[in-house]
Amino acid sequence: KPRWAKLVLTDDGIDRRYYELCALSELKNALRSGDVWVQGSRQFKDFDEYLVPVEKFATLKLASELPLAVATDCDQYLHDRLELLEAQLATVNRMAAANDLPDAIITTASGLKITPLDAAVPDAAQAMIDQTAMLLPHLKITELLMEVDEWTGFTRHFTHLKTSDTAKDKTLLLTTILADAINLGLTKMAESCPGTTYAKLSWLQAWHIRDETYSTALAELVNAQFRQPFAGNWGDGTTSSSDGQNFRTGSKAESTGHINPKYGSSPGRTFYTHISDQYAPFSAKVVNVGIRDSTYVLDGLLYHESDLRIEEHYTDTAGFTDHVFGLMHLLGFRFAPRIRDLGETKLFIPKGDAAYDALKPMISSDRLNIKQIRAHWDEILRLATSIKQGTVTASLMLRKLGSYPRQNGLAVALRELGRIERTLFILDWLQSVELRRRVHAGLNKGEARNALARAVFFYRLGEIRDRSFEQQRYRASGLNLVTAAIVLWNTVYLER
Repeated sequence: KPRWAKLVLTDDGIDRRYYELCALSELKNALRSGDVWVQGSRQFKDFDEYLVPVEKFATLKLASELPLAVATDCDQYLHDRLELLEAQLATVNRMAAANDLPDAIITTASGLKITPLDAAVPDAAQAMIDQTAMLLPHLKITELLMEVDEWTGFTRHFTHLKTSDTAKDKTLLLTTILADAINLGLTKMAESCPGTTYAKLSWLQAWHIRDETYSTALAELVNAQFRQPFAGNWGDGTTSSSDGQNFRTGSKAESTGHINPKYGSSPGRTFYTHISDQYAPFSAKVVNVGIRDSTYVLDGLLYHESDLRIEEHYTDTAGFTDHVFGLMHLLGFRFAPRIRDLGETKLFIPKGDAAYDALKPMISSDRLNIKQIRAHWDEILRLATSIKQGTVTASLMLRKLGSYPRQNGLAVALRELGRIERTLFILDWLQSVELRRRVHAGLNKGEARNALARAVFFYRLGEIRDRSFEQQRYRASGLNLVTAAIVLWNTVYLER
């Protein structure tokens, strides 16, 4: 490549040092893009090995048994989506020309302008919130956890690793969970609790606390919240939102991957949490702050263990990419991100489409590459099927697709598919104030949950000191479990 040629090729021949750097750099890029793979590796194996075998996929498709929410015939799919796209473009173009867009206007000079939503919480409602908060009884967090366990029995899911027996000392188990949730750690917790020791807590954590036990216990609490009649006042459990919450780490960053300028110059970790419209946090994942939130949006929707059946999902700007838009639609979710600077987000139309003069400031000069979608249609379906069946996680595939060079056919085809869905979503957004309010309300619920989590995770001012990733996962899982218990307790007592 020209950028390396001037360094590698000198008057005296090939510079060995720069040649080695060039080879290592290009090998790294090839590994990330999938053009080169490592035999026996889990992260860098052949891209094809991540997916459902070709023969199995062909059998499923022939039997019309693909677990997808769209027509699997490419012509039918494109006909339906492009017909809808053209109809929506014509409608919004007509409304924009007549200045009939609700609380929005598009002009050549200033582009898109949307009137901000008014206060989502009326004064009378806020007064009622304050009054009901005063009526709730005050109690210790330990008492709350014991009471919630009496209702749900969530502690029975923390089984022994070898014998599958439940923990004999329930109080000791809850103490260990609370040590994770409040960021205190086992040593400090043992010092704070008369009658227990670090050895007891450490033994119980080693044998009873695991990712899978936290996950099943969380599902128990989320399902209990889902069954609460009073929770129906907030939603029916079919919509959700997700957001990342940054927590500083106590040690220096081992690499720039632990620093995100969005959160300042200090190293940290992100707890990425999904919350239902009933305020139940049904998934939590520890992720590197340098990775975009959108990578993990689908993981929480697909791999939680609760009874929730999410249909519509909200994120902020960091939660969307065109790849996510495409996969969301294929997997049966309606994706509705709140996009910052929406006027700078372009609409994509097919080649040879009408002019849409009123939308001209928002229409991209690039056109949808329908040929690319047709050429890689089966690959797209195979990828989505593999993610849905759990053959590979959505986050791993999105990381790999995001690192692919532009000429990679599958990545470009899925991007084009996502551009169709993103354009349809933006057109809906321009027409519907109700959609804007729904997304805004959903994200506000996530912010409320984050505020609660910040209050619970109080020790060391919320700074994570654990060096192992396993312990950091336990911190996130314990925090999510306790916040779910608090939400359930509040719901029950508010109804009373």
